[in-house]
Amino acid sequence: MVIEFLTFAVDLADQEDWLAVEEGEWSRFLETRPGFVRKEMWRSRDDPDTVHAVIWWDSVESWKAITPDEVRAVDERMGRWLREPTCRSYDVVRET
Repeated sequence: MVIEFLTFAVDLADQEDWLAVEEGEWSRFLETRPGFVRKEMWRSRDDPDTVHAVIWWDSVESWKAITPDEVRAVDERMGRWLREPTCRSYDVVRET
């Protein structure tokens, strides 16, 4: 299992609206993808203007099967709410 960890700068005052659009576009798209496991959105306690999307995939291959054209299409639907994330990834080495 692999974790896609995206970090977004989103003003706290805008987060409820941004989260609603993000869920309606990105979450609904990801739910259609083979290998998608789940997604959580986290707010940093020490930086409330930072939101993290934590996305579980069954494999790197499933995650990377999303094409640049598909990413671009969903990003376009985000409209003015589009935020460019920084991205990190992690391998799950043990679950309890």
